[in-house]
Amino acid sequence: MISLPLLPTSLVGSYAQPDWLIDRARLAGRFPPRVRARELWRIPPELLGQAQDDATELAIRAQERAGLDIVTDGEMRRESYSNHFATALEGIDLDNPGTALDRSGHPNPVPRIAGPIRRTRPVEVDDLLFLRAHTGRVVKMTVPGPFTMSQQAQNDHYPDAEAAAMDYAAAVNAEIRDLFAAGADIVQVDEPYMQARPDAARAYGLAALNAALDGITGMTAVHICFGYAAIIHERPEAYSFLPELAGCPVRQVSIETAQSGLDLGVLSDLKDKTVILGVIDLSTPEVEPVEVVAGRVRRAFERMPPERIVIATDCGMKYLPRPSAEGKMRAMAGAARLLREELGGSR
Repeated sequence: MISLPLLPTSLVGSYAQPDWLIDRARLAGRFPPRVRARELWRIPPELLGQAQDDATELAIRAQERAGLDIVTDGEMRRESYSNHFATALEGIDLDNPGTALDRSGHPNPVPRIAGPIRRTRPVEVDDLLFLRAHTGRVVKMTVPGPFTMSQQAQNDHYPDAEAAAMDYAAAVNAEIRDLFAAGADIVQVDEPYMQARPDAARAYGLAALNAALDGITGMTAVHICFGYAAIIHERPEAYSFLPELAGCPVRQVSIETAQSGLDLGVLSDLKDKTVILGVIDLSTPEVEPVEVVAGRVRRAFERMPPERIVIATDCGMKYLPRPSAEGKMRAMAGAARLLREELGGSR
C-alpha cells in the first residue's frame, strides 16, 4: 500500500545528468537518440557503470533534499528515455540502424526491426533495485511505451506497425511485471507519440498500451506530452489524444500545463484517473516562485479534487542545468506545502 501526503510531488522521470557524466553540449539541441549514442558519455566504458551509480545517487539525494515525495532514478543511465529499453530487445539490428521521421518531421537514425521483438531479460530491474536500496521514499520507474517504440523504429519484419506495437507491448508488460515484483511502487509508461500521431494512436496505439497493462495490478501511470521543451518550442492549445485514455486501465495520467497554459477543461475527460499535473515550465532555466507554481495547481481544483492530483514537472528535466533543476524541484515542493496548509485550513 503506497502512503503519500495530499498533493504528492514527483519528477515525470528524468533529472539533469551531471556535466562530468554526459556531454551536454552534444546533447543540447538534438532529439533524444533512438539508437545507442555512446559518444554522449564522458566516462570510459570500463568505468561508466560506477559513474552512473554515483550520478544516480546524486539524483536521489537531490530529490530528497528538495522535498519530493516520489523519487525516480533520474534516468541517469539512459542516453534517452526510450533507447535504453528499446535497444535491449531481441529482433533489433543494432549494427545497421534504420531511419524514421521524428515528431518534428525530420529523419533520425532509429532501431531497425529485423526479426520478432522479444524481451529476453529484465532491462531496468537492476536500476530499480539500486534506487530502492538508496531511498526510503515511494519510488517510480519509467518505461517507454509500445506505441512510441513502434513509431521510433524502421519496421523491416512485421506486416505493419500495429503488429510491431503488439510485440513491443508484450515486452513492456513483462518488464512492468518484473519491476513490480522487484519493489517498484509506481511504473510509468511514456507514450509521447500518442500526442504526436493521434490517428495511429487511436487505430492501434491504445490497444497496444492496454496490452502492455494487461493483468498488471500495481500503480501504473502513462505520460503524454508535447515533447522536450528544449527541442520543441511551440505548444499546441490542446491535446490531440487524451480523452481516449479515460477507458484505459492505467490509474494515473501525466499531462503538462505550465508552458502551454493548457485549458484544464481536459481534466473533465479524466474524472476517474489521478492526474500527474505538470506545473513546472522546462522551456526556461528560470526558477518559478513558489506562489506561481501553487497558482498553476490551484487552477486544477475547479476540475478535480486535490486528492487526485500529483504535482510534477511538465516533462523530463534532462536538458536543464542542474542548479535550475534543483531550484524548480524546491519550488514544486514548496508549492505543495503551501497548498496543503491552505487546504488543511479550509476543511
